[in-house]
Amino acid sequence: MLRGTIYTGRHKVGVKLVHRLRVFWEYRSLALAVAGLAAGGGLFLAGLQEAAVWALRATTLYGAVLSAYVVVERLLHRQLGVDIIALLALVGTLIIDEPLAGAVITLMLTSGQSLESYAARRAERELNALVSRTPQHARVRQGTDIRTVPLDEVAIGDIVLVGSGEVVPVDGAVLSEEITLDESALTGESLPVGHLKGDSVRSGVVNAGSPFELHALTRAADSTYARIVRLVEEADAHPARAVRFADRFALAFVGVTFVVAGSAWAISGLLERAVAVLVIATPCPLILAVPIAVVSGLSRAAQRGIIIKGGAVLEALTTCPALLIDKTGTLTSGHPAVSDIIPAPGGAADRCIQYAASLDQLSQHVLAASLVSHARERHLSLSLPEQVMEQQGAGIEGVVDGIRVRVGNAGFAYAPSHAPWVRAARRRAEADGALVVYVALDGVPEGAVLLDDRIRPDSAHTLRLLRNVGMERLVMVTGDREEVALTIGAVLGLDEVLAERTPEEKVTALQVEQEKHRTMMVGDGINDAPALALADVGIAMGARGTTASTETADVVLLVDSLERLYEAVVISQRSQRIARESVLVGMGLSFAGMIAAAFGYLPPIVGAIAQEVIDVIAILNALRALSVPTLRRRVSPETAARAARFTEEHVAIKGYLDDMRDSADALVTDEPKAAFERARSTEETLRTRILPHEFEEERELYPELGKLYGGPEGLWGFQRTHGEIMHQSRRLARLVASVDPDSPDPVDLAEIRRSLYALHAILALHTMQEEEEYSLLLEPAAS
Repeated sequence: MLRGTIYTGRHKVGVKLVHRLRVFWEYRSLALAVAGLAAGGGLFLAGLQEAAVWALRATTLYGAVLSAYVVVERLLHRQLGVDIIALLALVGTLIIDEPLAGAVITLMLTSGQSLESYAARRAERELNALVSRTPQHARVRQGTDIRTVPLDEVAIGDIVLVGSGEVVPVDGAVLSEEITLDESALTGESLPVGHLKGDSVRSGVVNAGSPFELHALTRAADSTYARIVRLVEEADAHPARAVRFADRFALAFVGVTFVVAGSAWAISGLLERAVAVLVIATPCPLILAVPIAVVSGLSRAAQRGIIIKGGAVLEALTTCPALLIDKTGTLTSGHPAVSDIIPAPGGAADRCIQYAASLDQLSQHVLAASLVSHARERHLSLSLPEQVMEQQGAGIEGVVDGIRVRVGNAGFAYAPSHAPWVRAARRRAEADGALVVYVALDGVPEGAVLLDDRIRPDSAHTLRLLRNVGMERLVMVTGDREEVALTIGAVLGLDEVLAERTPEEKVTALQVEQEKHRTMMVGDGINDAPALALADVGIAMGARGTTASTETADVVLLVDSLERLYEAVVISQRSQRIARESVLVGMGLSFAGMIAAAFGYLPPIVGAIAQEVIDVIAILNALRALSVPTLRRRVSPETAARAARFTEEHVAIKGYLDDMRDSADALVTDEPKAAFERARSTEETLRTRILPHEFEEERELYPELGKLYGGPEGLWGFQRTHGEIMHQSRRLARLVASVDPDSPDPVDLAEIRRSLYALHAILALHTMQEEEEYSLLLEPAAS
């Protein structure tokens, strides 16, 4: 059980007193056992042998009473576990008058209970941390007054002050210009995370910078942190099938023990040998190791931002060879991002997005934030718009730096549907499953902006790793259009794509899979909730997922990253493997001791001490489940910083690649002389901007990648691509140099166009592959 409970009301119901009484009770039993054994030894040394024997007998009897209580309790629940062996061993030592062996067995049982309690508390440390960090009060600003109020009195719309080192009490939007948060308690990420004014932040994270103000978006009871702790408490309440497996295994072990003990007594005629067999067979590894390994796995998962709702789910994660996965918000980022900018004749991509983003700063449209974010990624300065008017279903207009700007559909932005560039934008949007927004400046079309839902950088890598750990079938099931879904499925190498499915049809698809094998389902929306509830294991992307999906799911990923799905599977596999190892090793050693005791080589006292050693080995082995390798590769802070810098530079590289493709298009649509000049400018950008970036990556970052891959041969694919980029670049440079700029030959222009298209394709794919690899290097080595 968790040693605490979260409440957002005035009074937190503390269970610490109950917990301390329980810990005292557990250690009191151990203290009495130690005292009894010590008293027997002291009296023996003082020459009071008879008193010493009675002290040891009393200690043995105390252990027998404790064991009898456990056995009777289990029998009342119609369970016959391994505790009966311990009871018979204690009774046997009393019958044959081996009080020292009985006292050692009592010490073994009570110390085993204490060690189990300590190990479970250590394993639950991260889970308990979620509860103990819950704030009880918040500071709310009303005008110039700041009041400290109980947390449940914070209302939506209140301005909350969060001091340095304080836990953010409710979900909200940042009102300060820039803040720094420690999100490790929720996500497991070690580095502080920066946020800007207007960003949404979740409760439960810690202010790692200066005090800041927050606009409350939820009440405390509905906040992310309260929901997470409720999920943790629900997880702790679920029993583990692995523990029940241990009991089933134990029944067979009880039978074997009785056969060996009975045979030893019958053949030798010595009850002492039967008692020795029972002593060495006392099955603490079965009683202790499995629950400790399970709780350790749950704890490690919570530390990595993965809430697994109980040991039964932890075990089920290892038994599902099929995965059904939603597209939007799961395989993709779940929000639109600018994928391309198509300038109108006479327009410019940077000018188009700069004015559109400046105007959209005051828009509430779902696409507005994407345009603003993209402009900032391109390091474009944005101005504050004036005279802003938004027309529902059409677009937004206003004045930016004296220029009237319109952003919206084609008709609203004066984009003629018959114009070639408009038709090209529409064709590209249809082919890519993208949205298109048109921009006009002072009544003249400036260009079109394409937005799509991008595949997560870690999706392909995570799916490959899932196949490596036993996932045999990967199926995407989505409500999106078929052509978009099929494209993503092909890129990610999925076994099947089921598109245009309603929530009911998702459930049907899941049932079809479940007829063949146990199946996991991963999703994040309300439409995924029915399938998540029906799946053998339902997994919700909880960072932005709906309440419905997180409450019906068996596993909740608190970090907005698909890689945690792989980690959840690996943690469950490792925990189950360690649990079984602990049982098999412990029972194997016990069985060997039973045989030795049956032949008279292990007297009861030696067997009791040997069993204590076996217990310690099994428990320490079970605690290994607390340590599980993560998906990300641990690198130095310097390497992580380089990877982050090169990833940021890719924003500019992608802009250059867009220009490269547009230059190739212009060689067909524009006047030859002007088109050639644009192609020559593109070649200069390639030579002075793109290639130096590629050379610097190969020189500064590739050696570090090589170390992670175990040698330079792991980078052969990247280096081969660099070679092809150099070949095509030199070819383009020779073609451009050979053309007469005053009268370019159409044949030469066609060759240049082919080279530009080839370079665009190679560089775009190469950049995407690098970002996928770099995304796994952004976590520095732990200190």
